[in-house]
Amino acid sequence: MKIKEIIVVEGKDDTVAIRRAVDADTIETGGSAINEEILRRIKHAYDTRGVIVFTDPDYPGEKIRHTIQQAIPGCKHAFLPKDKARGKNGKGIGVEHATTTDIREALQGLHQEYEQNTEEIPVEILLNYGLVAGPTAKKRRERLGIELNIGYTNGKQLQKRLQMFHITPIQLQEAIAKIDQEEQ
Repeated sequence: MKIKEIIVVEGKDDTVAIRRAVDADTIETGGSAINEEILRRIKHAYDTRGVIVFTDPDYPGEKIRHTIQQAIPGCKHAFLPKDKARGKNGKGIGVEHATTTDIREALQGLHQEYEQNTEEIPVEILLNYGLVAGPTAKKRRERLGIELNIGYTNGKQLQKRLQMFHITPIQLQEAIAKIDQEEQ
């Protein structure tokens, strides 16, 4: 099952668990202290594809939900009962401990089927714009991440991130033109 909405999780282990259960893109908050950049990325995801918040059933997870709900009302929320989020031997509580069946059940009825964005931006264009390889590529990707509200990504992940946020070739071209103008 491919999920259209972007799922917001707390960390990398949660992303791994989600991707074991379903085909979905995720945004990781990196814990309960969500910064403005992450909130901007979640807002952009909400505006382009929709968001499902899927955090751990504990105090920090609820704090993250509350922070996101205050900043971006209207997000969908998936919940796991604590007993389905317990680690082996009862240690730890988190999405990363849930079974694929429990994750799918938590997402049941919340998501839409994903229709692939057909406008994948070829890597040759990314090379031509100086975003991949070269002495200024990292700086240009950092600037692009800010300009498009997609966050920083390395060269290998850039194409996927652009597709994740449904960035069209024209939007990319406009952002690059603005970056080029600022550099002059």
